[in-house]
Amino acid sequence: MPETQDPHVTPSEPSKFVYDFTEGNKDLKDLLGGKGANLAEMTNLGLPVPPGFTITTEACKVYLDSGQEPAALRAEVTEHLEALEATMGKKLGQADNPLLVSVRSGAKFSMPGMMDTVLNIGLSDASVSGLATQAGDERFAWDSYRRLIQMFGKTVLGVDGELFEEALEEAKRAKGVRVDVDLDAADLKALVGQFKDIVAKETGRDFPQEPREQMDLAIRAVFDSWNTDRAKLYRRQERIPGDLGTAVNVCSMVFGNLGPDSGTGVAFTRDPASGQQGVYGDYLQNAQGEDVVAGIRNTVPLADLEGIDKPSYDELMHIMETLETHYKDLCDIEFTIERGKLWMLQTRVGKRTAGAAFRIATQLVDQGLIDEAEALQRVNGAQLAQLMFPRFDETAKTQMIGRAIAASPGAAVGKAVFDSYTAVKWSRSGEKVILIRRETNPDDLNGMIAAEGILTSRGGKTSHAAVVARGMGKTCVCGAEELEVDTKRRCLTAPGGIVVEEGDLISIDGSSGKVYLGEVPVVPSPVVEYFEGRMHAGADDADELVKAVHRIMAYADRVRRLRVRANADNAEDAARARRFGAQGIGLCRTEHMFLGERREMVERLILADTDADREAALGGLLPLQKADFVELFEAMDGLPVTVRLLDPPLHEFLPDITELSVRVALAESRKDANENDLRLLQAVHKLHEQNPMLGLRGVRLGLVIPGLFAMQVRAIAEAAAERKNAAKGDPRAEIMIPLVGTVQELEIVREEAEQVIAEVEAARGVDLKLTLGTMIELPRAALTAGQIAESADFFSFGTNDLTQTVWGFSRDDVEASFFTAYLEKGIFGVSPFETIDKDGVGSLVRSAAEAGRATRPDLKLGVCGEHGGDPESVHFFHEVGLDYVSCSPFRIPVARLEAGRAAAESLGSDSR
Repeated sequence: MPETQDPHVTPSEPSKFVYDFTEGNKDLKDLLGGKGANLAEMTNLGLPVPPGFTITTEACKVYLDSGQEPAALRAEVTEHLEALEATMGKKLGQADNPLLVSVRSGAKFSMPGMMDTVLNIGLSDASVSGLATQAGDERFAWDSYRRLIQMFGKTVLGVDGELFEEALEEAKRAKGVRVDVDLDAADLKALVGQFKDIVAKETGRDFPQEPREQMDLAIRAVFDSWNTDRAKLYRRQERIPGDLGTAVNVCSMVFGNLGPDSGTGVAFTRDPASGQQGVYGDYLQNAQGEDVVAGIRNTVPLADLEGIDKPSYDELMHIMETLETHYKDLCDIEFTIERGKLWMLQTRVGKRTAGAAFRIATQLVDQGLIDEAEALQRVNGAQLAQLMFPRFDETAKTQMIGRAIAASPGAAVGKAVFDSYTAVKWSRSGEKVILIRRETNPDDLNGMIAAEGILTSRGGKTSHAAVVARGMGKTCVCGAEELEVDTKRRCLTAPGGIVVEEGDLISIDGSSGKVYLGEVPVVPSPVVEYFEGRMHAGADDADELVKAVHRIMAYADRVRRLRVRANADNAEDAARARRFGAQGIGLCRTEHMFLGERREMVERLILADTDADREAALGGLLPLQKADFVELFEAMDGLPVTVRLLDPPLHEFLPDITELSVRVALAESRKDANENDLRLLQAVHKLHEQNPMLGLRGVRLGLVIPGLFAMQVRAIAEAAAERKNAAKGDPRAEIMIPLVGTVQELEIVREEAEQVIAEVEAARGVDLKLTLGTMIELPRAALTAGQIAESADFFSFGTNDLTQTVWGFSRDDVEASFFTAYLEKGIFGVSPFETIDKDGVGSLVRSAAEAGRATRPDLKLGVCGEHGGDPESVHFFHEVGLDYVSCSPFRIPVARLEAGRAAAESLGSDSR
């Protein structure tokens, strides 16, 4: 008979699912997760890490795929648990000398607070007395037991956490105390009984007393937490792949809640908000680690630890220096002190604000820990964009109502809301909101994403609100103790009796920690002033941040291959783009030159019945169009200017058919119909299109309306000739024909354009060297790029329209209708209009680039859709081999930085 295969084992299943902390290292994050890999690394460095083991991400993947743990996992966990018991001289949960463990999540990428942790596993009715005897502290034992039931009940058994919180608050009220440390052993023992009753009532079963069952259920709960709504939402927000899974770390417990000589804290080797070196972090005496990150008790600054426990403080400072030198980066550290003994519970490369990222990168270069290429990889375009947002005007008249901890910088203004549901609801209605909470927890993630900023009355720089806000680049102010937050009454009370009701405007400054009543005006960022040339980075009084940005941008510009141009339609935008570092204009949309007063002239052109009418309309437009180009070529003298001939849908230049129909109908009812309106309505009906975006526009309009494109080409050529002759300038115009789908269209327009250019050159006695190319914005153009390249000097990929035509949807319609659902369901990780769809649209860009250059090796390739300023898309365009990207002026610095990062990344890959 054939062998029956275990249904839980697959041929690709790994042979090892559990690693002791002594077996791993920091490079095994894919397998051990970030937490497990770093615990192993610290163990290898000889740092004081409590013994433990890590269950791999591969085990999690098997569980998530099949609904069952791998068949070999239980035996491996037993083997490592027995080894841990032998090391510790204790057995898990034994009555007289219990070993307790924590079960903690740990994915490859940090997801603070998004997945589950359970502490004090192994405690039960039988072992709580043994723990009390072991510690010589009955209160500690019962406190640890109530924590286990509370965390286990909420995390593993799915009990509403508010039920435990309410019971705890009632116990404190009955005792007449404000904080849980003032509850004695008898109070906590009674609370344990209440917690067990809550579990039984809510779940229909007693709290599990078997220690191994507790551990196994906690491990499974951590696996399950990978796919909670909040974890999936966070991954979408941070663009973390959903198939990585989480590791599980089982670590012997060390206790910070053993009295005043014990405590727990979080430390940073540098300030994650500013990047400054010093002693940064929070410490909480007589507490467990979750008390710090949850923000439920206000901490003391880490520097205070020196006066509380100097030996532990000195050892911690030495370890922090060791870790920063070893990781060559800002490190975020969790530690516990158990009766004067320091233990390291976690380290990771810390999340930081955008400003801190730039400062720290240059500091580490100056210290010789990293080189400029690595510094460039330590920052990104999204961070640079954050630094370009405005800040509050310090000279404005303000009413400050509070000041707290500056947790994540920025200037945020919005209406006060007191729960995440309202934050999301109001945000979707177009309101800007500030989310106000006593403290946030992972369930608040939706509201944090929706809000302009976050304000909490509890917690510090290491609380959940602070850590998550920094990761998202959200403004955050924490620990505003003087502000009383009442989430039930939905209001905030400030000193002096000032009350902020839900819906009232407030402003928060994440750089200073100040909270203001009402709206505070903003001023430009110093980084924007630097890019615009109003601040010199070399000046003695230049902002330290500006100096750091200047150094990294200078290196990015030296190494990048991609050139960066601007999308600009007038001289003012062109001049601004040039100040921001643009190396030309990649897209000048001539339709913007036909709006306003000129619209009637275009309307007359389109509706012209005779050649004479059409020529008159074109004659009126020519000098106006030429004057626009003269200004543009002056602003961009010496740099290329790509001018796209008229492209928009026809209806944009015609009267609205509904309004015109109503006007004519009313006039007819009054028997005073206007003959011109009747003729106009007849013409509009004739030209009306059901889908104008796919109708008579672009090259099609140029071919149907004789002389239209010729007029535009003549205006470009005459403006260039005037700039070259009269001003002795260096105009470098590139003429781009839009919406080409076949080479024949391009050939016809090119022939006409070359004839016009030759006439202008002969008349003005100049050699203009104008080039002609096309936009690749239709799938057919991309698929026949090899043919089209025969008549094109350049391609510019119009990725906005290419995305619409590849996907078959209109951006204006679908973003409001179904994009939200697609993002929530994970069909889109990010909008394809924000970051290029590499598999679909990107595949066409790649193949068109290759086919075009196969026909014409010197073919210039660029992109002029807004993807040109998107960080991730810029890396793709570098990889594909384009020559330049073009984007709006404000995004030019971001594109420059990312082009440099893409080049440095490629160089690093090549060297490896």
